[in-house]
Parts: sequence; C-alpha cells; structure tokens
Amino acid sequence: KQTVAKRLARWALVKDYDMELPYHSPIFKSVNITGEKAIISFDHVGGGLNTFDVQEIKGFAVAGEDKVFKWAKAKIISNDSIEVTCDQVAAPVSVRYAWASNPVCNLQSKEGLPVTPFRTDDWPGVTANVLK
Repeated sequence: KQTVAKRLARWALVKDYDMELPYHSPIFKSVNITGEKAIISFDHVGGGLNTFDVQEIKGFAVAGEDKVFKWAKAKIISNDSIEVTCDQVAAPVSVRYAWASNPVCNLQSKEGLPVTPFRTDDWPGVTANVLK
C-alpha cells in the first residue's frame, strides 16, 4: 500500500503543487519487428530503464501468427528501448508485457517507477465470447 501511495503522491506533488519530480511510469510507445527480434520503445523513461530484484528482465511474452504466446527473453538496448526474442517463436507478430492477472515482471525506470503493462496486438481475449 505504501508503494502505491507514494506513486500517487508524486502525481499530486507534480500536478497540483508544481514540484519537479519523475512521476509518470514508462509506457509503451512503439514496436518494430524485424525477423526474430522485436524492438520495443517507451515514453516517460526518466533516466532510463533497469530491473529490480534480479538482472534478468521478466514479464515479456511473444506470439507468432498462431497467436500462441511463449515466454521471451528481453534485454535493454538503449535508455528507452528493449529487444525481445524467443527461441520458440521464429517470427513474432505480437509482444505482451505483464499481461496477466498477477504478473511476474520487473522492468522499471531508474527512478523506480514500474513499466505499465501493455500488448502490441488487439486480438480478442480468452473471455471475449464468454458472455455472448
């Protein structure tokens, strides 16, 4: 609860009290898929991207044309970009990050603000036709 409260306080201090603090979590900007690699770019990265807990980036999955997601490897390639690959998906068409009910993910800005969950596809979810 304290972590969420501190993040909300940052927003209030910046928006309502004109303080200059990093307050916006990094968000998905674009994806560029070339062959087996997906390059993800972000906005609002502050001083850059890093991880917490462990060095390995956790939380990325990729899918090919078959729409079957597999866990992927990711590495930071610049202040605002990540390279995502998966040995099981030769030609990715979609990337997702922290796309689960209780995701295991650890990418953040150097200021400690977590990357916002995202997906690059607009495929219907698994529950899309349940209530029809």
